[in-house]
Amino acid sequence: MSVAQRDDDIRKVTTHRLYEMKQRGEKISMLTAYDYSMATLIDQSGMDVILVGDSASNVMAGNTTTLPITLDQMIYHGRSVAKAVKRALVVVDLPFGTYQGNPLEALASAIRVMKETHADCIKLEGGAEVRESVERILCAGIPVMGHLGLTPQSINKFGTYSVRAREEAEARKLIEDAHLLENIGCFALVLEKIPAELASRVAKELSIPVIGIGAGGGVDGQVLVMHDMLGINRGFSPRFLRRYANLAEDITCAVQSYIEDVKTGDFPSEKEQY
Repeated sequence: MSVAQRDDDIRKVTTHRLYEMKQRGEKISMLTAYDYSMATLIDQSGMDVILVGDSASNVMAGNTTTLPITLDQMIYHGRSVAKAVKRALVVVDLPFGTYQGNPLEALASAIRVMKETHADCIKLEGGAEVRESVERILCAGIPVMGHLGLTPQSINKFGTYSVRAREEAEARKLIEDAHLLENIGCFALVLEKIPAELASRVAKELSIPVIGIGAGGGVDGQVLVMHDMLGINRGFSPRFLRRYANLAEDITCAVQSYIEDVKTGDFPSEKEQY
């Protein structure tokens, strides 16, 4: 690796750098994090983008959907992650109910996230329906990442987590919304659980980076939920998920060993006391 390559690898990831990565065909890696310790490890591993997702509602708080998590809770998680990160771009989700109906409320929510977390940008779900909110936030100089396809905050509307945009009308609207979000100034777009061919088409038509989750390999990058990827969450196994570890088993075994050592008096040993 050359000196220039090393310098490029360690410098802070910005929205413009993601654009440069797309232009040269370099895939973008993105993973969720919700706390300081895990964000430290993920950032030090070389992750490009860390998403403080509203999936915290599921994996951190035990809710069945993302809807219950509040803005204050997202700010707490965002602040914890941002403190840890030196290199990655930190994106914080705006939670349900903080931007959909009122552009001024959307702006206030985004400003709170930026001021109180020190994150780099925000992400929100939807296309034409949230255009005014997106434009208001962008006018304040806050970078926005869009999110189309399966939008978990609209689960009660969809009624299912199945693949979106299989039908021609929905696919056409997704393409229109993707171009709309790019044209009004979003710096990147997440496409969730849509046909790979459609996602690839969107990525080719847009100049901004398109990051997929369950959207095939023809996009500019991939994102997964940390708890799913590391095998902490064992109850979620969609086709698009690849598990890179089985931490549920490792943690359970470690805890059981600790319990056994405490019960038998093996822990602490003479070397582990003062």
